[in-house]
Amino acid sequence: MAMHPVFAVTHQPGTFLAAAGLKTEMWTSGICDCSEDMPTCCLGFWCPCCLACQVSSGLGESHCLPLLDWISGGLYPPLIPPISLALRSTLRERFHIQGSVANDCCMVTCCSSCSWCQMARELKARANTTIQINMNPSQPPYAPHLSS
Repeated sequence: MAMHPVFAVTHQPGTFLAAAGLKTEMWTSGICDCSEDMPTCCLGFWCPCCLACQVSSGLGESHCLPLLDWISGGLYPPLIPPISLALRSTLRERFHIQGSVANDCCMVTCCSSCSWCQMARELKARANTTIQINMNPSQPPYAPHLSS
């Protein structure tokens, strides 16, 4: 009977590749941090449908989409606003923000105006993020050479 050599693993890989759907980010502001952006807070308080339409447009959706939450209910609005829930979940997924659909559901149902304000602040914060491509100041920017 032939003996097969036994190899011991002495070194484990040191790198960790995160899964594509891993949510590592946090909201840039809390649900009740309206004082960080008073114009947005005032718009969310006095005209929440206008703010919702701005947020929807900022996410690349139709600016009229959130109005379906208010129009579709008629006399008896839905207990859970489906469009608000979908847009909040979309924003959270797009920016890899930690949370769950259950949490989103609670926020849009119990704190609708605050939720829209938080989403608007998040879009502003993410839009103001700059990415610097050329980190080496000694390297000149790329210029294609044109031959005559």
